[in-house]
Amino acid sequence: MQSQIEIQLGDLLRVRAVKLATAESCTGGLIADRLTDVPGSSEYFIGGVVAYAYEAKVALLGVSWDTLHAYGAVSRETVLEMACGARKALGADLAVSISGIAGPGGGLSDKPVGTTWIGLSTPDGNFARKFIWDGDRRKNKELSADAALKFVMDYLRDPKNLQDFKVL
Repeated sequence: MQSQIEIQLGDLLRVRAVKLATAESCTGGLIADRLTDVPGSSEYFIGGVVAYAYEAKVALLGVSWDTLHAYGAVSRETVLEMACGARKALGADLAVSISGIAGPGGGLSDKPVGTTWIGLSTPDGNFARKFIWDGDRRKNKELSADAALKFVMDYLRDPKNLQDFKVL
């Protein structure tokens, strides 16, 4: 079932003639699923990559093994490489990426269950945001997908809104 955010984001992408791609880990394709729930989404959504394992992140999105070993899959560095890789691989104007610990297990002291990083690769630069959700696995995935869609909308509405999240 589509929500308002998918419709609003689709309208923005369509009006601006912007093509979007996704690179998903913890959401397992939920962002792409939500985008494609909107009729006509093929006008602005190119496609997505679900790269759950390290090997998929490296092979499909060009994430560096060094990055994964140094920072882990759930990190600013990894989601930025995922977003850049998806944007390049799919020839998109924008790409949003996500990696997190949905739960119920897998948390660490410095990365508790619910920790989620979202990356965004754009012509204006690359951006990242961190969230820590406190729901169950399904709720964490839904909150993460919402946040990723909102991140893209924030950028499209006014890229200056993201200056605090820009990676130099």
